[in-house]
Amino acid sequence: MNTTSTRAGSATRVAIVGAGLGGLSAAIHLRTAEFEVDVFEANDRVGGRANVIEADGFRFDTGPSLLNYPWVFRELFEAAGRKLEDYVTLLPVEPSVSFQWPDGTHFTLSSNLEKLLAECARLEPGASPRVLAYLRDAAAKYDMAFESLVTRNEDSPLKWVGALSPRQMAKLSVWRSLYSELGRFFKSRHIKEALGSYGMYLGGSPHELPGFFSILPYGELAYGLWLPKGGIYGLVSGIERLARDIGVRIHTGRRVTKIRMEHLCVEGLEFADGDRIDASIVVSNVDVPTTDTQLLDANGLSDPLRRKATRTRMTCGVLTFYWGIRGKVENMRHHTIYLPDDYRGAFDDLMHNHRIPRGLPFYVSVPSETDPGLAPDGDTAMFVLVPTPLLSEMPDCDWRAEAQEVKMRALTRMAQHGVSLDPGRIAFEAIYTPEDWRDRFGLYDGSAFGAAHNFFQVGPFRAKNYLESVKGMYYVGASTTPGTGMPMVVLGGRRTAERIQAHAH
Repeated sequence: MNTTSTRAGSATRVAIVGAGLGGLSAAIHLRTAEFEVDVFEANDRVGGRANVIEADGFRFDTGPSLLNYPWVFRELFEAAGRKLEDYVTLLPVEPSVSFQWPDGTHFTLSSNLEKLLAECARLEPGASPRVLAYLRDAAAKYDMAFESLVTRNEDSPLKWVGALSPRQMAKLSVWRSLYSELGRFFKSRHIKEALGSYGMYLGGSPHELPGFFSILPYGELAYGLWLPKGGIYGLVSGIERLARDIGVRIHTGRRVTKIRMEHLCVEGLEFADGDRIDASIVVSNVDVPTTDTQLLDANGLSDPLRRKATRTRMTCGVLTFYWGIRGKVENMRHHTIYLPDDYRGAFDDLMHNHRIPRGLPFYVSVPSETDPGLAPDGDTAMFVLVPTPLLSEMPDCDWRAEAQEVKMRALTRMAQHGVSLDPGRIAFEAIYTPEDWRDRFGLYDGSAFGAAHNFFQVGPFRAKNYLESVKGMYYVGASTTPGTGMPMVVLGGRRTAERIQAHAH
């Protein structure tokens, strides 16, 4: 058995488990701070859930399908003295998202203010002043979040909240639900349902999540939606190249099976092939509950860590379909979200009744509409995502059979909106069930987006980016601070790096 030292008499070497965007971000920030960094990825490619499928001339992003908050990624490259544009080409997606309802109502978001105002007024005559009021209010929340809350490491709730004045705190609308907050500005249920639907990816219903999250649709409206050339994996590849260019060592095909510790101090890693390395600082980019219950050799800490994991509220699971389609698909834009008539009932089914919603909400991305290079000439690359309960909430489910039923329900619903897609035109198909997401990427309980963002799992109430009881153990990714989504995990990488630096001094 080979034993490689990553310590070499120094505490400046860091081993990172997992090369998702959070792990790569942490690696880049640590390397710029002159740490020696090794990243160990179980799969053959970096990216974590933001991975890629290539087959028959088609190229599919497995997870995230669009980029928002581009300033976050620019700052990541600038931290390393480089420019995003030298590594990644961003293509605008405009209009950004189209929403469809079974009654034929449709609503399209746009970063063009004139178009947005006209579209809102079409559904709600006279809405323009209220749209502008919403944008001003959400902008204030957004600025407060990213200037005072999201970008700081703070373990004390009082100090975290203390960064804001009482007047600012009142403006955050944390005591009002997201749906009620949207109701302050809009009367149209369709506008409220469209803007509130973002809550699904935070692990809660818009009728329950804090009103603060009205910043989510605002962020896309203010900064636009983008597709990196080559798909989201074009961004991942650019970030990987940046990391390697500045001296981060990335090792793929290296599955970590154990984070070793002794006397409440991290000691190193053990791999699937039996190899071991020493490391006094470890950052896990695997979901926090998965890390704590499956990777950390915690001895006497196992029971409390397991209890902490089971108490963590997770976001929903997903069924994802990757279709390589012969020819063009009519009446489809880049990004469409299909919502049901019984909007609240769909969230209740998903979050409380533990079943795939009877009124099926789902979204469809056609990235080849923006980047034709993602499909053979004249053909279409399509990605369909359907939210599901967690694995533990549907323990007896035959996911392969369920996927086929859901596929037909989605195709039927699309046909109702003039999207005729004969299954015989699907030349390539891959399907990931919640079991696949768990097994491929270590996603706890099949949760697609990490820990949920209810009131008690945000800010200092969320899982910290370090383990207080074990020296040298750190976390990054969707289940720790600041939260889920590509921009958040990239910002989280910087915060984890800052935490390590603070503890090193």
